[in-house]
Amino acid sequence: METLIKGGTIINEGKSFEGCIVIKDDRLDTIHEGHDFPCGNYQQTIDATGCYILPGIIDCHVHFREPGLTEKADIKHESRAAAYGGVTSYFDMPNTVPQTISLEALNDKFTRAKHDSYVNYSFFFGATTDNVAEFTQLDRHRIPGIKLFMGSSTGNMKVDKLGALIDIFKTAYRLQLPLMVHCEDNDIINRNMKEMVEKYGDDPMVSLHPLIRSEEACVESASLAVGLAQLFGTQLHVAHVSTAAELGLFGRHNNITAEAVIAHLFFTDQDYASKGTWIKCNPAIKSEKDREALRQALTNGKISTVGTDHAPHLLSQKQGGCQKAASGMPMIQFSLPVMLELAEQGVLPIERIPELMAHNPARLFQVKERGFLREGYKADITIVRPHCPWTVTEDVIQSKCKWSPLMGHTFNWQVERTICNGHTVYQGGLFDENYRGEEINFR
Repeated sequence: METLIKGGTIINEGKSFEGCIVIKDDRLDTIHEGHDFPCGNYQQTIDATGCYILPGIIDCHVHFREPGLTEKADIKHESRAAAYGGVTSYFDMPNTVPQTISLEALNDKFTRAKHDSYVNYSFFFGATTDNVAEFTQLDRHRIPGIKLFMGSSTGNMKVDKLGALIDIFKTAYRLQLPLMVHCEDNDIINRNMKEMVEKYGDDPMVSLHPLIRSEEACVESASLAVGLAQLFGTQLHVAHVSTAAELGLFGRHNNITAEAVIAHLFFTDQDYASKGTWIKCNPAIKSEKDREALRQALTNGKISTVGTDHAPHLLSQKQGGCQKAASGMPMIQFSLPVMLELAEQGVLPIERIPELMAHNPARLFQVKERGFLREGYKADITIVRPHCPWTVTEDVIQSKCKWSPLMGHTFNWQVERTICNGHTVYQGGLFDENYRGEEINFR
């Protein structure tokens, strides 16, 4: 089957230009610059006049909660939300039940996704204090890398003993597997929590969350991770950087990169007053100064990728304060509209969005034939329309939990069509329930 996409502005590899794209079956056949388009017998023509055409978004950091936590979320609902948000590929994290720390658990996830995922998928393998030997059995072509929690978060997969960390960093280097790391120092967090409990009671108010999961906790842990990566040459990607201070660690070493996530780019600690625990996440959302530094880092080379850390909970689990309320929020449906809004505000050029959300994820994790609009690559394409206001309400939310901290916010950019492997899975409110994405290949 041949499909022609015409009339839009293509944004790809640092350039914006008017042009058209021909898709043949599941791959990009030709990309033409200019108003004219090639003659042909197309089975489908998509008129993208007034729209922007981007490579499909790759979200390197999601928690879809399956298996074991499916009251919060599952692969079917969250991959549907991804398609609505222009995300064509995702990498899921290992803190499920059971944790993805064995080949059996990893293969079970692939089986589930093959059956239920509406977009393309892969899964990080989780590191623990005693499963390094399992790394050698992993198929490097099936997974993006290893996920390491150097501080405890949802799922309690913390590894903070130096000997175990050295083994993990050395083995990841030897196997040439990227290591994606959650960096927070647990001793500092526990000390801060003890002080806040003594001062404010057993469940301190959520506005104290950034003082408990503090800048110091983030910098101390990230500095250790960067030091180990320098020592052993490990390909390190530091997840969800949340402070200006951490950014000084990046941009000097080719094997060390950093991720920003939507929550830290959009909210500040001033939003706890109105959003409360809806924006409680780990690491905590911090100051306006930190947000401004993260936004600048989108263009100065300190931040390489933008993900979501999409982490749904039931609203009943978001009740309480720093001790009791769960950390995490659903964001995958809204990540691209947020970034387009930031571009409209002048925070970054629109050409940087594919770089941060498609090209660099593909480069860093060596995704095979995805992440770019290139002839011969898989036809993962997102079409967005500007000047098309819509408001986040419960009825538009596709995540299983049916809430978002962005409820009530009006966006001016709308995802018009999501094409996955040459197939339109979402278009203007219509969704193909019968389509399934593909397992992503690496290296």
